[in-house]
Amino acid sequence: MGIEGPFWRAIAVFRIASVVYAAILLARAGGYGHPVAGWLVIVVMATWTAFTAAAYPSARASWPLLLADLAVTAGCLLSAPLVQDRAAISGGVMPITATWVAGPALAWGVARGRRAGAASAAILSAADLWLRGSQGMNFASLPVNGAVLLFLAGVVVGHVAQLAREAEELMRRAVQLEAAGRERERLARGIHDSVLQVLALVQRRGAEIGGEAAELGRLAGEQESALRALVQVPAPTDDLAEDGLTGQRGPRQRALRVPGKGGPADRVDLRDLLRPYGSARVTVSAPATPLFLSAGTAHEVGAAVGAALDNVSKHCAEGTRAWVFAEQDGEAVTVSVRDEGPGIPDGRLEQAAADGRMGVARSIRGRIADIGGTVEITSSHAGTEIELSVPADAGRWWRV
Repeated sequence: MGIEGPFWRAIAVFRIASVVYAAILLARAGGYGHPVAGWLVIVVMATWTAFTAAAYPSARASWPLLLADLAVTAGCLLSAPLVQDRAAISGGVMPITATWVAGPALAWGVARGRRAGAASAAILSAADLWLRGSQGMNFASLPVNGAVLLFLAGVVVGHVAQLAREAEELMRRAVQLEAAGRERERLARGIHDSVLQVLALVQRRGAEIGGEAAELGRLAGEQESALRALVQVPAPTDDLAEDGLTGQRGPRQRALRVPGKGGPADRVDLRDLLRPYGSARVTVSAPATPLFLSAGTAHEVGAAVGAALDNVSKHCAEGTRAWVFAEQDGEAVTVSVRDEGPGIPDGRLEQAAADGRMGVARSIRGRIADIGGTVEITSSHAGTEIELSVPADAGRWWRV
C-alpha cells in the first residue's frame, strides 16, 4: 500500500462521515418527497462506501474500480429526482448524496494525480449542474460554488498525493544508497585486510629485491591503487542533496552542514583535502566513507602530506611515483605517504635538523605532534613511507 495507505484511510473516513451526514439530512427532511427511495439510495451509498474502503487499498486503484466508483456516485447523484421534489431541486436544495459526491474526485486524485482528480470533479460537477437544469433551475442561477470546491479538492489532493509518492521514491532510493554504501564499506574493509595488504607487501618487497621482482612490485602497486579506487564510494553531491537524497545517510537523518561543504559545521572531510594532491605521479586513495576531522586537525594533516610530497619532488628523481593512502582504523585516522625513491640515508634527518633544515622535523613531525598525533617513518633503498596517525575526533556524521 505504501504512502497511499493514509490517503485511502482518510477517504474512507470522509465517505463514512458523508453517508452519515446524508442520512441525517434525509431524516430531518422527513424522507424528502419519496422516503422509501431516499433510504434505498442511502443503503446503496453505505454499501458502496464499505466496498471501496476495502477495495481501494487492496486493488491499488485499478481503472475498472475508479470508473465503477465514478459511475455509482454519478448514478446516486442523478437519482435525486426519484427522492426529492422537482421544486426542491430547482430551489437549490442539496441533492440526496450531499458531500458524498466528492469521493471519486478524491480517489482519482490519489490514484492518478491532480489531472485525473480534476477530470473526475468536472464530470461530477457537470452531472450536478445538468440535474439542476433539467429540473427547471434557471441556467443563470445555477450554483457553482460546489463545483469549484469539488474541482479544487480533486486537484489539491491529487497534487499532495503525487508529492507524497515522489517523497516515498526518494526515501526508497536513499535507503538503497545507504545499503549499497554499507555493503561496499564492508567489502572495502575485507579487501583492505587481505588483498590490499598483500599487494602493498608485494610492491615493497619487489622493490627491495630488484630485477624482475621490482617490475612485479610496480604492477602490484598499480593494482593496489586501482583496487582502492574501485571500492571507494563518492561523497554525497549537491545534486543528490537537491533530490532529497543524502548519500549514505538514512532517510530520517540530517547532518549539520556548511553551505558548499561536505560535512558537519565545524568538521572537514579529510578526503577533500587529499584529493587535490593527486596527479600523474601521485595516486591518492581514500576509504569508502568520509574521514571527518575537526577543521584545524584536517588542515594540519593535509599540510603535512603536502610537505611529505614536496620532499619526494626535491629529493627523488623526476617522475618518481608516490602514493597517498588514507583510512580510519578504530579511533585513529591514518594517512601514509609512500614513494619508490632511493630512501633516506641513515642519519640524514638528524643532520638536516642540525643544519636548520626543518622540513621533516617541523612541517611533518611538529604539525602532527601539535594535534596529538604520531609520525612513523620507514625508509630503505626501495623507497620511503611516512605514516601519520591522528585521533579520529569526528569520524562520524552528527545526526539531529
